[in-house]
Amino acid sequence: MIAEDALPQTLLDKVIATRRDLHAHPELGFEETRTAAIVAERLRGLGLDVHEGIAKTGVVGVLRGSRPGKTIMLRADMDALPLPEESDVSYRSTNEGKMHACGHDGHVAMLLGAAELVAARREDVAGTVMFCFQPAEEGKGGAREMVAEGLLERFGVERAYGLHLYSQLKTGTLGFRSGPFYASSDSIEITIHGHGGHGAAPHLSIDPILVAAEFVASVQKVVSRQVDPLEPAVVTIGSFHGGTTHNVIPSSVRLLGTVRAFDAGVREKMAERIERVLRGVCEASNARYDFDYLWRYPVTSNDVEQTEYARALAERTFGEERVITSDQHMGAEDFSFFAQKVPACFFVLGAGSDARTSFPHHHGKFNIDEAALETGVRMMAALALKAPQDAP
Repeated sequence: MIAEDALPQTLLDKVIATRRDLHAHPELGFEETRTAAIVAERLRGLGLDVHEGIAKTGVVGVLRGSRPGKTIMLRADMDALPLPEESDVSYRSTNEGKMHACGHDGHVAMLLGAAELVAARREDVAGTVMFCFQPAEEGKGGAREMVAEGLLERFGVERAYGLHLYSQLKTGTLGFRSGPFYASSDSIEITIHGHGGHGAAPHLSIDPILVAAEFVASVQKVVSRQVDPLEPAVVTIGSFHGGTTHNVIPSSVRLLGTVRAFDAGVREKMAERIERVLRGVCEASNARYDFDYLWRYPVTSNDVEQTEYARALAERTFGEERVITSDQHMGAEDFSFFAQKVPACFFVLGAGSDARTSFPHHHGKFNIDEAALETGVRMMAALALKAPQDAP
């Protein structure tokens, strides 16, 4: 099978060039018009049935095999992040304040490479392969929008697979994990209302900064004392805004935070628990509050059979020494919305080899070892060529 062999150098060069081009022209969620146009043109050139404008900027390419089989989906996310790039690579971002700091440029390039590899072997494909290029993974829920628009039903998807480049894993290593893999991610938005006044006369005011500080410290008790120690959870306050100068007590303070969990039951109780802490500290100081809990991404939980199948395929393709059982990741992934609907497997691909390529995701100097791209192309091609007829 060609997916088990080294890629032709011309194809590998094209994958790397595509990744660098996308890296130099990052686009935010639901704004990926240039990226989507490149994807659609490339897929049409391969003779695939192309569908555009799904969830605004999403693109789907459908390849129907010569024999009966299942319909599988291979997914790549396309969006970048709103942060300035700090690296000095020749292909650094040309869009000010925007950067591919999570590897999605590599995801798109690898899936396009896999599509080209598989299109050349169309006669070997059983069933249907749907190449899904998804918008807006970074917080805006592009996968949720695709599901809401009926993507899975429209194309009859029966299995779904996706990968994520991971800078904290050795280049070319593939990591799999059954069950909960990536955490849920929800957001909290809080405004604490006090009574402003002079900093020299705090007794005449209700100080929202003090109340907010007490809340930030107290809310950690939710994780340390109300959640089973064997069930990981995180509550982080990432934004604290209030006041304008040294000696003025403000009227209000604004807090933003994130909440993570691996267990759906734990996730469901976090809003109530957090608000109970907030209510208590506000009542103690006679302050008021506004509390919004934004339900964003559920836990990404891998189907056991699909994960075992994909892992075994990876071992056959690359050797057992390059395949590991991955740790859980407290980061979140909106691939979770696909995995809620069909049996699915999401896995990671190591792309870190030295100091230059080991910066964490969402860092201004994030980069990948491009040697990982060949492994990603071959793994996605192997799934396309085998899973429609072999996957449970």
